[in-house]
Amino acid sequence: MTDALLPSGGEKDYFKKGCNPFAQTGRSKLQNRRASLNQQIIRQMRMRAGAENLLKATSNNKVKEMVGLELSYVNSNLQLLMEQLEGLNSSVEVYQNAQERANIPLIPLGLKETKEMDFSVPFKDFILEHYSEDGNSFEDEIADLMDLRQACRTPSRNEAGMELLTKYYSHLPLLESRFFSPTRQTGIFFTWYDSFTGVPVCQQNLSLEKASILFNMAALYTQIGTRSDRQTQAGLQEAVSSFQKAAGILSQLKETYTHTPSYDMSPAMLSMLIRMMLAQAQECLFEKTVLPGIRNNFLSLLKMAQEAAKVAETYDQVHQSMIQTPIKDHVPLFWSTMSQVKTNHYRSLAHYFVGTTLLDHQLSASDDEDQQEKTLSQVYDSLPEGRSPLDILRKREERRRIGKAHLRRAIMAHEEALRTQSLCRHLRKLEVLQGILKASHQRSLAKFSQNDTEDEFTDYMEAPDIISKTEHKAELEVPASTKVKVTDFFQRLGPLSVFSAKQRWTAPRTIHLLPEDGDLGFNVKGEPPVQVVSLDPLCLAAANGLKEGDYIVAVGDTDCKWMGVREVMQLLKDVDESGIDIRVVSMMDSNTSMPTKSATFCGNLPKTYSMICLAYDDDEKNPKSRKVAKKPSFLSWGLKNRLKSASTLSLPTADHAGALPWSKPCPTFPVSSSYNDSSLY
Repeated sequence: MTDALLPSGGEKDYFKKGCNPFAQTGRSKLQNRRASLNQQIIRQMRMRAGAENLLKATSNNKVKEMVGLELSYVNSNLQLLMEQLEGLNSSVEVYQNAQERANIPLIPLGLKETKEMDFSVPFKDFILEHYSEDGNSFEDEIADLMDLRQACRTPSRNEAGMELLTKYYSHLPLLESRFFSPTRQTGIFFTWYDSFTGVPVCQQNLSLEKASILFNMAALYTQIGTRSDRQTQAGLQEAVSSFQKAAGILSQLKETYTHTPSYDMSPAMLSMLIRMMLAQAQECLFEKTVLPGIRNNFLSLLKMAQEAAKVAETYDQVHQSMIQTPIKDHVPLFWSTMSQVKTNHYRSLAHYFVGTTLLDHQLSASDDEDQQEKTLSQVYDSLPEGRSPLDILRKREERRRIGKAHLRRAIMAHEEALRTQSLCRHLRKLEVLQGILKASHQRSLAKFSQNDTEDEFTDYMEAPDIISKTEHKAELEVPASTKVKVTDFFQRLGPLSVFSAKQRWTAPRTIHLLPEDGDLGFNVKGEPPVQVVSLDPLCLAAANGLKEGDYIVAVGDTDCKWMGVREVMQLLKDVDESGIDIRVVSMMDSNTSMPTKSATFCGNLPKTYSMICLAYDDDEKNPKSRKVAKKPSFLSWGLKNRLKSASTLSLPTADHAGALPWSKPCPTFPVSSSYNDSSLY
C-alpha cells in the first residue's frame, strides 16, 4: 500500500498520509476488528460499572437478584470479547511475508488503538486566552496537526510509516510547551486502549500520548520485521535490525515513562516484550548463519549446535518471564506456547548437531586432535563421571554412545515441541510450524535408526547439556530517528523559549513612541523577541506606559516576535516626528506550584490494578531525576553589566547613524519547574 503526499503545498507537504483505513488487506481488517472490539469492551465495562453501583446502592432483594443476573451476563460478554482480542494478538500469519513457507512464524505487536481527537476548540480558546491572539487565524495549523495524528493511526508497514510516527512524536514536546500548562487543564482527554486487554485509559497528561506513540513505533518495527523475506540475507538482516530497534524503543519507553496507567506499557510487561524481541532477533541471526548452508565437518556442526542452544536459551528466558505473575494473566496463550515450542525445537536442533558430529566424524590421522578436543570441551559444562573430551574423541564406542544419547534428547525435545503445539488451537492452525516440527522430528528419528542395531546393548545414558554460545548476539538498538527536527505548527505565536504555556504575560499594550532629539529613550537587547532595557524613566515612552523588561512583539503593523536586535532597530531608526506605535507584553511573576496530577480513567478497574502492573520487574532501575539549571536574568547581573549592555545596544541617533557593534544576546529564559515531566500520573 503506497503513501500519498497531501494535495496542497507549503507546510502540508512535509508529512505523508497513512494507509487507507478501509483498505481490505489482512492487516487493515485486523486493526479494524481491534478497534471494534475496543469499543464493545468499553461499552460492556460501563454496563458492568453501572450494575455494580446499583448492586451496592439497593437493598431490595428482587432488584439485587435481577442486577446480579445482568452482571453475570455482562461478565460473560466481556470474557468472550477478551478471548476475541487474544485471538487477534494470535493472528500472526497476515503479518508474515507472503512467500514465507520455510521458516517458523514470528510474533508481531499490534498497534494500540486510540480515539479521534478534535483540538480545534481547546486550542483556539487557549490561544485567545493565553496568547491574546485570534485562535481562528490558526485553523490551518490545527487542521494540519489533526491530519497528522489521524494518519498515525494507520501507518504503512515500511520506513515511510515509521517516519510518520516519528514526526508526530517529535511534535508532541512542542505542543506540550505551547498548550499544556502545569498549573491548569486544557480539557483535552487522550484515550488509548490497552493492546492486550482492550481496557481504555483516558487522561489529560500528554505523556500518555507520547508513550503510546513510542509503543506503536516499536510495534510497527516488529511488523516490518515479520514481513521481511527470511529466505534472503538482506531480508534476514532487515528482520534482525527491526526487532533490535523495537527492543531499543521499548527499553526507552520503560526507562522514560515510569508510571504508565496502561498495563501493556507497565515495566513488567515491557521487560518481557524486550526479551521477546531480542529472542526473535537472535532466531533471525541463527537463520542468517545457516542460510548459505552448514558445512558438514566437526567444527562447523559443533558451532551450529551452540548457536541453536543460544536461541533455545533466549526463548526459555522469554517463556519464564511470560509465566510470572501478573504477566501470565494477560499474555496471549499463543505467545507463551510459541516460546515454549521454540525452546524445545532449537534445543533439539542443538542435540541433533552434536549427535551427528560424534556419529559421522570419527577422529582420523589428518584431523587436528588438539583443536577438536578444545572445541568439544567448550561445548560441555560437565561430562559424565570418568569421561573426558579426549576419551570421547579417541574411543569409537564411547563416541557412539554419547552421540546416540544426544539424538535421543533431540527426539524427546521434538516430541515435546509437537505435544505443546497441539495443545494450543491457534498454533494448530499454523501449517508451516507443524510441517517444520514434524520434518525435524523425522530427521532425528532417521538419524537414530541409522546408528541403532538390534543386537546392540541398550544404554540409556543421559546426554550432557550443551553450553550456549554465539558469535552474533542480538543487542538493543535505539534508532537514530526516534526524534527528528520538525517545524513547529504554531511558530507564529513566537519563540518557544518565551511564548510557552508555562509563562504568563500581561495583555499586549500599545505604546506610542515619539523621538526626542533623535532618541527614543530606551535600548533593546536579547534574542527574539527583544526586550526593552536602559529605559529613561523621564522619556515619553515611559510616560506612555513602557516598562523596563517589556518584550516588543510588533512595530507598527510588523510582527517582530521572531526579529532580533538588528531588525527591530532597523524598524525604529527611521521614526518620523509623528511617531510610531509598538506593541509590548510584560512578563508576570508566576508563583507556580508543583503540577497537579491529572486524572486517569482505567476502565473501572480495581484500585490495585496500577500497583499490580508495577509490582513485578526484574530489570528495574532507579530513574534519574532531571535537573534544570537556573539561568541568571539580565537584570541580575548588576549595574556594571547593565550599563555595558546599554552602551553597546543604544539606538542610533541623527549624530551617529553608522554601523554599531552588537553585543552578544543575553539569555533570559524562564526557569522550568523541577518535576519530572516524563512520568505519567
